[in-house]
This record gives sequence, C-alpha cells and structure tokens, in this order.
Amino acid sequence: MNNQRPLLPAIPPNMPQVKPNRFIRWLARCTLRLGGWRVVGTFPDVPKLVFIIAPHSSNWDGFWGMAAKIALGMQVKVLGKASLFWWPLAPLLRKLGVIPLDRSSPQGTVEQAVSLIRGSERMWYALTPEGTRKAVTHWKAGFLKIARMADVPVLAAYFHYPEKVIGIGPLFYSSGDDVADMAAIRAYYRPWQGKNRGTA
Repeated sequence: MNNQRPLLPAIPPNMPQVKPNRFIRWLARCTLRLGGWRVVGTFPDVPKLVFIIAPHSSNWDGFWGMAAKIALGMQVKVLGKASLFWWPLAPLLRKLGVIPLDRSSPQGTVEQAVSLIRGSERMWYALTPEGTRKAVTHWKAGFLKIARMADVPVLAAYFHYPEKVIGIGPLFYSSGDDVADMAAIRAYYRPWQGKNRGTA
C-alpha cells in the first residue's frame, strides 16, 4: 500500500494553464521532490481570480513558487515594469506570464489590472500582498481593490517552510468593506511561517 502523500493537487478544468511541455514539467516536479516540497490543498474551479501568496520573506520563495507553477502547468499573470521588456528578456517575461505595466497611462496599476481581468476569458492575476521581503505591519490593499472592482474572488496561497509546503487556501469574496476583508485574510495567514518570518 502506498502511503506517500501526493506531490501536487488535482487541476480543475477552469484553471488557466500553459501549453504543456512534458520534459519541463517533469524537471519541475523533480526539483520539488528533491527539495522535499509539495503543494497541498484544493484549487478552485474558477476561471478568473486574484491570486495572492504570503509570507514572502526570501528569494527562495520565487524559486519554489516557480517550480510549483511549472510543475502544475499553471498560468498566472503579473504586471511588470515596461522598462524590463527589452530583447531578449521580453519574450521570456511574456512566456512567464509577465505583462508590461504602462506607468504613463492615466489608468493606475489597479485599473490596468482590473481591465486585464475583465477583458480575459480566464485569468489568475498574481501578486504578493506584502510587496516586499521585509516584515511589514500593513499589507497593501491593492489586491482587494482589484478583486472588488473586477468582481472576482481572492485565492489565498501560502508558504510554510517548517513543513516545506505551498498551500492552497480558501477563496475570499469581497464584502465591500476592505478593512474587514483584510483583517479576515490576515487572520487566515497567521499560522504560516516563511523562510525568515511569518505574517503577523
């Protein structure tokens, strides 16, 4: 009898996915397995949402998070500075799901993200609510505004380094009160520990 815990959860039909590359996905799964990491929880079968992950306390978060993303074949979109989009970096950034942010646009970052989500059939828009690897007292409320204005839920995911877990948590739906919603989301994250700190 095999009691080994699964490395990755099931993929729901409506989760945005990239064109499969079997070798690259195998390599990413091997990376997670050799590092002792796994992804736990249940992905929601939702085509559009705001995807947040915390605590973000180390550059290693990006490494393990990218390995999980590739292993799952997950497609997430993020906004990046337009100045980064020069050849040959631009094609790679677009392949990784980075969309150039137009800082000269009369629309701000929130409005550009909302427009992208509304104009897509499927989009999981990702960001780190802390905005930095350093400990912060207050999280930026941009992700809540984006979710509320685009009328999509927030999917909370977390790093928990003591158990080498990337966890998929619940969906949070906007109540219209960003202060109350932020308090509920911060409370959910309290048990999880990043490489260098927690979120409380």
